[in-house]
Amino acid sequence: MVKNITVRYDTTNRNSINVAFHSLVSSLIALTTEISMSVLLVLLFLSLATVNINEGCIESERQALLMFKHDVTDGANRLSSWSLHHGHEDCCQWDGVVCDNVTAHVLELHLANPRPLLDDYGSDAENEATERSKLRGKINPSLLNLTQLSYLNLSQNEFGGIPIPDFIGSIESLGHLDLSKAGFGGLVPNQLGNLSSLEYLNLRADIEDNLYVTGLQWLSGLSLIEHLDLSAVDLAQASNWLQVLNTLPFLKNLYLSGCQLPQVPPPTHLNLSSLAILDLSLNDIENSSGGSIFHGLVNMTSLRHLDLSNNLFNSSIPESLYSLDSVQFLNLGSNKFGGKLSSAIGNMTSAIDLDLSDNELEGPIPKTMGNLCYLKSISFSELNLNQDVSTILAVLSGCVSNQLDKLGLSGCHLSGQLTNQLGNFKSLKELHLSGNSVSGPIPISIGELSSLRVLELNQNQLKGQLPSSIGKLTNLEILDISTNLLEGVVSETHIGNLPKLKVFQASKNSFVLRVSPDWIPPFELELLGLRSGNVGSMFPLWLHSQKHLRYLDISGSRISDSLPGWLWNFSSPFQYLNLSHNQIHGQIPGIPWAMSVDSVIDLSFNLLSGPLTQISPNVFFLDMSNNNLSGSLSPLLCYKLKETIGTVILNLGGNVLSGEIPDCWLNWQNLQVIKLSNNRLNGSIPSSMGTLQSIVSLHLQKNHLSGEIPLSLKNCTDLILLDAGENELHGSIPRWIGDSLRKLVVLGLRSNKFSGSISDELCAIGSLQVLDLADNNLNGSIPKCVSKFRAMAKFNGSMGTAVSYVISAGTFVATIVMKGQMLEYSTNLNLVRSMDLSNNKLSGEIPVEVTSLVELISLNLSHNLLTGIIPEKIGEMRSLESVDFSVNKLSGSIPESMSSLSFLSHLNLSYNNLSGEIPLGTQLESFDPSSYNGNHLYGLPLPKKHSANVAIHNGGGGNDDGFEMEWFYFGMLYGFGMGFWSVFAPVVINRR
Repeated sequence: MVKNITVRYDTTNRNSINVAFHSLVSSLIALTTEISMSVLLVLLFLSLATVNINEGCIESERQALLMFKHDVTDGANRLSSWSLHHGHEDCCQWDGVVCDNVTAHVLELHLANPRPLLDDYGSDAENEATERSKLRGKINPSLLNLTQLSYLNLSQNEFGGIPIPDFIGSIESLGHLDLSKAGFGGLVPNQLGNLSSLEYLNLRADIEDNLYVTGLQWLSGLSLIEHLDLSAVDLAQASNWLQVLNTLPFLKNLYLSGCQLPQVPPPTHLNLSSLAILDLSLNDIENSSGGSIFHGLVNMTSLRHLDLSNNLFNSSIPESLYSLDSVQFLNLGSNKFGGKLSSAIGNMTSAIDLDLSDNELEGPIPKTMGNLCYLKSISFSELNLNQDVSTILAVLSGCVSNQLDKLGLSGCHLSGQLTNQLGNFKSLKELHLSGNSVSGPIPISIGELSSLRVLELNQNQLKGQLPSSIGKLTNLEILDISTNLLEGVVSETHIGNLPKLKVFQASKNSFVLRVSPDWIPPFELELLGLRSGNVGSMFPLWLHSQKHLRYLDISGSRISDSLPGWLWNFSSPFQYLNLSHNQIHGQIPGIPWAMSVDSVIDLSFNLLSGPLTQISPNVFFLDMSNNNLSGSLSPLLCYKLKETIGTVILNLGGNVLSGEIPDCWLNWQNLQVIKLSNNRLNGSIPSSMGTLQSIVSLHLQKNHLSGEIPLSLKNCTDLILLDAGENELHGSIPRWIGDSLRKLVVLGLRSNKFSGSISDELCAIGSLQVLDLADNNLNGSIPKCVSKFRAMAKFNGSMGTAVSYVISAGTFVATIVMKGQMLEYSTNLNLVRSMDLSNNKLSGEIPVEVTSLVELISLNLSHNLLTGIIPEKIGEMRSLESVDFSVNKLSGSIPESMSSLSFLSHLNLSYNNLSGEIPLGTQLESFDPSSYNGNHLYGLPLPKKHSANVAIHNGGGGNDDGFEMEWFYFGMLYGFGMGFWSVFAPVVINRR
């Protein structure tokens, strides 16, 4: 009896096989008298098989596939062959479908996205094509009708966060299931544990998918599993993860990267001896669990690939790890491993790839590493090797240098010079030495590394000229020599024979780039950085040939030309363009609509003039500040009132723009930073600015704006910085600022015409670090509720992610008066705490609550009508560097506690009614005597004890009493003079 016969063949040859087979059957029938009955039975079986062949795919399964197609969105028509049109009826011929060639059952569905995921340099068109080719929609349960389905691959699609369907766990025939990066979210169904035939399971997710499990007990049902990938699936609730994995005896490949693995002790015995690949990277595994994991590794004699990178290990590397002589790939990068590199690393004789980067390990590199003759990749960047680079090259110059593809030693505190022994590394494809202190010239032997694709020597102290031998590196794709001390001339000799060059970073050197005017490079650059270099006064004409250039930085490169029209005509639109800090003149052409999504354009600090122009809605960052741009804002803001503009950061400050701010902000809803400061804008702040609910930083200072702050701004609840100082705004400071703008860090309204009192509602802004209301007409007292300014009372070291984001963009700049000077703070703003209420008509006493603001660095209450004493507890404000209480009516003595303000470097108490001795101590004695003028004080630093330091300029902020006092003294002196001369003048004149 014949059983379980399976026949496979290419279905495209089905007709030819049928003809040949029927011919064979006819011949055999003619010879039936000579053939035994058993042979006839075999022929009968094959005849039945022929019937299946002729029928094509099974109708129920064809319908199941059509139902599946109906429920998915196929933007790229990948399933166009799945139809019932003439010639397409056989579903076994459809794209991605594999059938059994005998039974015609569907066995496999290959529906992964065929387009590869692109890196950062992928064009917009390529990215769009990849997105379009992703299947979307939902998964129809009709797949249950594919009763023989053993292979299902839906990876790299986008199913929009829907859960993995429970019914997949009922397709019991599955042996291979790949749902990786397919956009599934939510709870992983326990029903997958019913797939007892499964050997391959890949559920790798993206973090934003929020795919998670509540436990892993269901994995115990997958007794045949060999490959398991749950990377980026949240396993935080699976406290038994290691115990469950211990029940899978055939497991060979295990990927649990980025799973938020719980910190639990593993079982006493790990039954994972069959493991060949173990990836536990991107978790927060600590030594408590890690120690047991390392202990269990000893029994994994088949282990070839071990990845424990991006965890929290902070011990030394266990010596037992180096005894795993079968390990070929070891990645312990981005942990906190400490101690010296052990010579036992030389025992890993099978090692091909070693990554210990970004740890706290110390050098030197052991000489035993020279024994690892199979090494192809060494990644030791960000270690404290503290070693001469030539010594490292000597250690590796033996058999290692013959095989090595990659040498990563960036940020390793290396010194010394590169020598010609570098030429021994003939196989080297990547050399990373950035961020060290390597000095001297680049050796000529660099030209012998003919396989080199990546050369990173940036951020060192390399000197001399770039060797012409670098022009021999014909396979070079990335060349980064930026931030060094290179000089001389770089010409076609150096870069004219590098046809594969994609990235050329040479910023911050002293050499001159000089090529012939008609030179056409052999390469097509995607990134060019020549910042702070010298490319000549004209725009380099050879850039015109670089049609795929996406990143261009030639800022500060001494260009004094006008903007060429061809700059906007590249076939690949710019992602990053920085032409700032040059002397580029003329007008700005319209920035084309072909700019890349989220692109950056920086034209600041030039001599550009003329009106503003339209921009592409794709521009993310636009900086045209500090030029001579003039005219209205309308051409930029109002030209497409129905288009949504993608711009997030807009900087037009420091120009001569005039007219009113137009009411055209409705289509700029993505804006987070607006800088219109230092212009000639007038009129009121338009109410439509209140629709910008994403705004975090608004700079309007130094214009001629008038009117009141519009009520609509209360909708901008994410505002962190609001600076409208040095304008002509009037009215009271709105109470709703305190009620609605609770995230403010900087509030600047100085030098306006605001009146009324400072409301208690303002104290509700606990995040406020800088409050500047100086030079207004404010009256009333200083609110006692200032103690609620939490950020001024307690330093937390951070201003939140939103502030950090705009600071990193270089646009979050706060202008603050400190120590009598106008200063700008950006990246260090989180360290600043300041309050300036000077030059107003504030009265009453300085509230003692002010002294609770112990993180204040600067406090200016000068030129007001304040009375009473200086609070005794002012000495508790230990962070104070600047105090100005001058020109008030303060009385009493200077508190003794002020002498303990050790950081105080600016003090002005002049022109008050203070009396008594200045407290002893070097701190208060070190100031200029003018700091105490106009009081009744004595003691150092005043020159004479009990000196008549009388207040004549007493009063400020429109103090009429001070005015009358000055006239009193004037009248007294005038009367004395008249009386004196009326008596003595006749005597002097008439000598008789």
